[in-house]
Amino acid sequence: HIYYICAVVYNTEHKSFSQMTDLIYTEKELVQSLKEYIQAEESKLAAVKSWANKLDVLTRASTSDPEVYLAHPVNAYKLMKRLNTEWSELESLVLQDPSDGFISNMTVHRQYFPDEEDEKGAAKALMRLQDTYKLDSESFSKGKLPGMHHNAILTVDDCYDMGKTAYNEADYYHAVLWMQQALRQMDAGEEHVVSKADVLDYLSYSVYQMGDLPRAIELTRRLVAIDSSHQRAGGNLRYFEKLLSKQLKELNQEVQEPATEEPIQLGTYKRPKDYLPEREIYEGLCRGEGVKMTSERRSRLYCRYHDGNRNPRLLLQPMKEEDEWDSPHIVRYLNALSDSEIEKIKELAKPRLARATVRDPKTGVLTTANYRVSKSAWLEGEEDPVIERVNQRIEDITGLTTQTAELLQIANYGVGGQYEPHFDFSRKDEPDAFKTLGTGNRVATFLNYMSDVEAGGATVFPDFGAAIYPKKGTAVFWYNLFRSGEGDYRTRHAACPVLVGCKWVSNKWIHERGQEFRRPCGLTEVD
Repeated sequence: HIYYICAVVYNTEHKSFSQMTDLIYTEKELVQSLKEYIQAEESKLAAVKSWANKLDVLTRASTSDPEVYLAHPVNAYKLMKRLNTEWSELESLVLQDPSDGFISNMTVHRQYFPDEEDEKGAAKALMRLQDTYKLDSESFSKGKLPGMHHNAILTVDDCYDMGKTAYNEADYYHAVLWMQQALRQMDAGEEHVVSKADVLDYLSYSVYQMGDLPRAIELTRRLVAIDSSHQRAGGNLRYFEKLLSKQLKELNQEVQEPATEEPIQLGTYKRPKDYLPEREIYEGLCRGEGVKMTSERRSRLYCRYHDGNRNPRLLLQPMKEEDEWDSPHIVRYLNALSDSEIEKIKELAKPRLARATVRDPKTGVLTTANYRVSKSAWLEGEEDPVIERVNQRIEDITGLTTQTAELLQIANYGVGGQYEPHFDFSRKDEPDAFKTLGTGNRVATFLNYMSDVEAGGATVFPDFGAAIYPKKGTAVFWYNLFRSGEGDYRTRHAACPVLVGCKWVSNKWIHERGQEFRRPCGLTEVD
């Protein structure tokens, strides 16, 4: 699908990295508030204990011989005073609620808390990474990810919740992987809250949905052995056995093949196909597989100094230009943004970051899309000299006017953030995609990388097998349209999911209007 990107993640897959960072500090503040509450409760309890100890001594003395005790006028007075005043003070102390401060703090911060959709989005992000980078559930559970030096583990209950999220979405493929991991860790003796019966219940039915009847039967028998009164297990077992018997008859087999003893793992079941035809190619490129950079092609790639056709602003300090691909021609510019410029751009963008939406050119309706998982903001040149300077630099480098270009779009991809294969330009069956702008189609894309990424996050081109990796301060540039004005369908590209780290980019989409003498039209479809 080709859509016009209008704005832009907290569904966790939808929280920007900066928002996630804010939540870290919010949680730290809440922990401090919780400690203060505990300290207040302990102080209150200590005061009550002191009262109890003192009164215990007094009542033992008074009850040993009440008449003798009350014969002393001071004791009589103190008894009246205690019951009239001091016990009231004790009552007030007991009624004090030290939780007020903590509850108040919770109330203030709760508006920023993730909700159920956010948690579901975070689970989906992990599954997306699992699929794209072919990581098994055990690697995730133990926190063993490429580029990570600090491990973060998933407990039995975490794995169960991951599996349940997938199950509730009728995603039985991932439900099997995560319920199996929960069962594996449970069988290894790890502590857990969830019952083994619940895990086996979800796992056996998900396995059945994947078409593996023998294993579904074996798992359901384990469930019945654990809980013979389970409300579904007995009925499911009879149904599975009847279904398998029917299948065996149809295959003229009398003996049931025993369920395999091998544990379920990545690759046991085939991942279902989805809406994206080039899914395997795209994800392979994200893993660095299928990149068609041959020695012959590499010999046609060069690096050079680029002065923008003797542009005065580039004469004394020309740009360092490197070829990334020969056809279509994709170039990378080094030192396209300074560190201070990057920080300023991020500072301006952070307060405005919003879930990326796309405009369907056929309906004009703005909506979020699962294939676009990031957050973005749009910055105008008039807002800050840095933005104006960046826009001017793009114009100097490309030789194209930015007067008719879209605003500078800042995008932040957190862990799992991605943009699946798409075109930047509008195709013939979508003539109204940029109609409201009145500046024609997107003739070129200028993409600034504003961060390094520890793992994942490459820009890939499935059509011709290119993978371009983020490098802070650099920018890549390519034309989306031939000189004839026809779209170059080879430029369909994608932003791979971020596996480890955080990815910041800024996009400048340059439009046709105003380029008539800067990039003259031609009759042929050539670069």
